[in-house]
Amino acid sequence: MKKLTVSASPHVRSSYTVPDIMLDVIIALVPALIASIVLFGFRSLLITVVCVASCIVFEYISRKIMKRDTTIGDLSAIVTGMLLAFNLPVTIPLWMCVVGCFFAIVVIKQFFGGIGQNFVNPAIGGRIVMLVSFSLAMTNWTKPLKWKDGLDAVSTATPLASLEIGGNITSLPSLLDMFLGVRGGCIGETCAAALLIGFVYLLIRRVIKPTIPLCFVGTVAVIMLIAGKGNFEFMLYEILAGGLLLGAIFMATDYATTPITTKGKVIFAIGCGIITAVIRLFANLPEGVSYSIIIMNILVPHIESITKPRPFGAEKEKKSKKEEAAS
Repeated sequence: MKKLTVSASPHVRSSYTVPDIMLDVIIALVPALIASIVLFGFRSLLITVVCVASCIVFEYISRKIMKRDTTIGDLSAIVTGMLLAFNLPVTIPLWMCVVGCFFAIVVIKQFFGGIGQNFVNPAIGGRIVMLVSFSLAMTNWTKPLKWKDGLDAVSTATPLASLEIGGNITSLPSLLDMFLGVRGGCIGETCAAALLIGFVYLLIRRVIKPTIPLCFVGTVAVIMLIAGKGNFEFMLYEILAGGLLLGAIFMATDYATTPITTKGKVIFAIGCGIITAVIRLFANLPEGVSYSIIIMNILVPHIESITKPRPFGAEKEKKSKKEEAAS
């Protein structure tokens, strides 16, 4: 007699295994990793290696302590390590990277049962803990090691911060520099070209659908176009600056922390876009991508409850008089 196996989410019917999907994500992240090395030097590679190694070690040890099967072979710890590293400045002390990886893997992922059972994206959760705990180190930006400024990195404000402070677009890098990543920011978020290459790869491999990234970025674009009074250049800077593309492509599409239905994905992505735009326009922080995704992650169960498809032929349940009176 065959046994019915019940497992944790994500429940996706596909020939791909979890390691296959994670390997595709790793491959999609490689262009951004190469760009970070070119732009910020080999320390960005060192940060990535430290984060990946820490995540693997913490996952292995925590699974052993909790007497659970070892899951480092599913490659999800590598993806978490890379994404967390990509959300860090190149000047971050390495021991802080280890602390962030501990929270991402042990607290956010393994305490809730492991892959598929975490209610928020581990990399984003780890980054937010680091932002709260090490705010100065997490906002110490440098200009890329590029031709314009010599061989040494120079402290700078991010384009988003400049937009927030003065709104003077002429003082910002050109849109071409923004697209190629010649600007201040986290090591994996600056090069839009590399991130879009990874996006196309994931679409071709059918690892993700374009729904969430397009709705997320599109919502921010519409709001910023309105806020900028029809200024398309201002809108493009808002899209290319910060971690919008990195978050929309690689973190907002996490299977375990996003809705399953298409309608749910659209609601989720639009919510991320609205919160990101509101934080950027009205809050004290210039960036809001991480906070928007984690807030919408928390709302996913409710989104799925209101967007779950009705079984074919089933009629909508009618409320009793008592329920109507109570409501």
